[in-house]
Amino acid sequence: MPDLSRLQKAVEGFSSTRIFVVGDLMLDRFVWGEVSRISPEAPVPVVHVQKETILLGGAANVASNIRAMDGGCMLGGMTGSDDDGRQLLSLARSRDIDISAVMQDNGPTTVKTRIVARGQQVVRVDREEIRHPAGEVLEKLSSAFGKHASRADCVIVSDYAKGIISHDTMTSLVQAALKSGTPVLVDPKPSNMDMYHNVTMLTPNSIEAREMTGMEIEDDTSLSSAAKRIMSNLNAGAVLITRGAQGMGLMQKGRELFTVPAMAREVFDVTGAGDTVIATFAMGIANGLEMTEAAWLANVAAGIVVGKVGTATAGTGELLDALEALA
Repeated sequence: MPDLSRLQKAVEGFSSTRIFVVGDLMLDRFVWGEVSRISPEAPVPVVHVQKETILLGGAANVASNIRAMDGGCMLGGMTGSDDDGRQLLSLARSRDIDISAVMQDNGPTTVKTRIVARGQQVVRVDREEIRHPAGEVLEKLSSAFGKHASRADCVIVSDYAKGIISHDTMTSLVQAALKSGTPVLVDPKPSNMDMYHNVTMLTPNSIEAREMTGMEIEDDTSLSSAAKRIMSNLNAGAVLITRGAQGMGLMQKGRELFTVPAMAREVFDVTGAGDTVIATFAMGIANGLEMTEAAWLANVAAGIVVGKVGTATAGTGELLDALEALA
């Protein structure tokens, strides 16, 4: 276990941190209800709707996590000019998220609707359109991304393979970050693997790591080998592989595998847990923590959010309370 006083000191400094989050922006819509019967039309449950909530999703949920931890956050990406896009921007403004690097186009805003009954997700409905910015829009995005990257304490790329992350946008980000000495963390999609060269760290889950390497991850030995292969292929400084109930493993260049056991006592919903991990890790290293310490703190935060239903976040108060409980 790391020195908990260092972790606590880092959390207490979160409010002075500025993180730039780039990626595919979405709305998460939750329809909450009760199930008391099966439909006579088909063998499916009938959900009696009681309430609906709308939250920031995708890369915007990473930004929401940063704000929940009192950090300053700049957001980069693209929405549609539809009602959902306007609602997404309004929600971001209400969280004091800087949206000056968010562009709008005529396409639809990605919306994921989850039907939840008695605390269990019944079905998810996705409305999305994969589109790749081009021409003047791409130039504006790349320019804005590079400019904001140089001003941040850390850059997070949250890639859902919906089109925003491209060779051009990643090149602008990485070049600006390297010039200013800003770490770049990537929550990757295996299909875009070739775009992530020279970043500070990648945070794939075990399934994504398998797809990126062709290796089955069954134990610490295979975990270490997969992480090393990703680092070698992409010239990355580190890889943090999240493994759900099996915790996570961190591999850094020139070091041995560092593993962290899962800390959740009860798991109700894993929605957005990866967003919490990368957000907390970024806040940790931006406040002077070693990567191993930041990984431990991120695991604590993930243990908090999976104990909640829906797209959840962990606040600084919750983090400090969880660290106090470990002391």
